[in-house]
Amino acid sequence: MLRTTGQLWSAGTLPTDVLTSLERAAYGFALGLSAGVLLALTAGLSRVGEALIDGTVQLNRAIPTLGLIPLFILWLGIGETFKIAIIAIVVYIPIYLNLHAALSGIDHRFVELAEVQGLSRLRFIREIVVPGALPGFFVGLRLGVTGSWLSLVVLEQINATSGLGYMMFQAQNYGRTDIILVGLLIYGVFGLASDSAVRLFERRVLSWRRTLSN
Repeated sequence: MLRTTGQLWSAGTLPTDVLTSLERAAYGFALGLSAGVLLALTAGLSRVGEALIDGTVQLNRAIPTLGLIPLFILWLGIGETFKIAIIAIVVYIPIYLNLHAALSGIDHRFVELAEVQGLSRLRFIREIVVPGALPGFFVGLRLGVTGSWLSLVVLEQINATSGLGYMMFQAQNYGRTDIILVGLLIYGVFGLASDSAVRLFERRVLSWRRTLSN
């Protein structure tokens, strides 16, 4: 497998496919992260927002995201846009669900204390909401990162001309098991590296929190 990796890298196809996959994952993840956080904050901090948003997201959650691919191809075409949109949906759902649950689970005693102390809206969010919501946010973030790579494996085999998934699809047509294994290994390395980065960032941001692990 190392020999195959070296050959693909020397030929210049592997660097191009890796960069293409990273670009798709990054765009989809950034879009999904932004949507998940904004929707969760709107629904978690406003009753009107929750009434308008939460039901729709729960319905979206019940529909298999990859099952939306034919519909998105009709709406957005078969180019890059639909791939990024599907990745964004896969990412935003766990971020929204976990962040919204964390916001809803903030102890009401802290809210009452903030009212007694006369905290402004901004200070309330900074001192009560953010510390209470961060643990749930990071759970959703880790699930979203993993989901982005899982969905990319499928999406890059649909009318793509580059990317790791495309490389694996072409290898399947020629019976090149070694190339397929190289693609799977790279996907696994990217998934593990991104999850480890999120966990490291989480430990630093939540260094004040006492848990069994520390």
